[in-house]
Amino acid sequence: MNTHDAGPAGGAPPAGPEYRVAHFQDRLASGELGELGVHAEVRGGAVLVTGTVPSARCRDDVLKVVREELGGLDVHCDVVVSESSSPDHAEELS
Repeated sequence: MNTHDAGPAGGAPPAGPEYRVAHFQDRLASGELGELGVHAEVRGGAVLVTGTVPSARCRDDVLKVVREELGGLDVHCDVVVSESSSPDHAEELS
């Protein structure tokens, strides 16, 4: 996902990427998403957001916060959903 929106939520002037990434991390940690292993860091001129979440809904929630907090920055998201469902067939071992 790449975002190139006008700026952060609220229309405030854009702050430096490091400050915005720190605010993004604080917002994730303080909300319902705090238990998730999602991390963001500035690499070159872009922000890399990585992690694994338990459901597609959690991933959507993380991406919403990314858009709100990091809009206007070049953001690359690698947030994957872990498969926690039961296997539908027996595993064959050799």
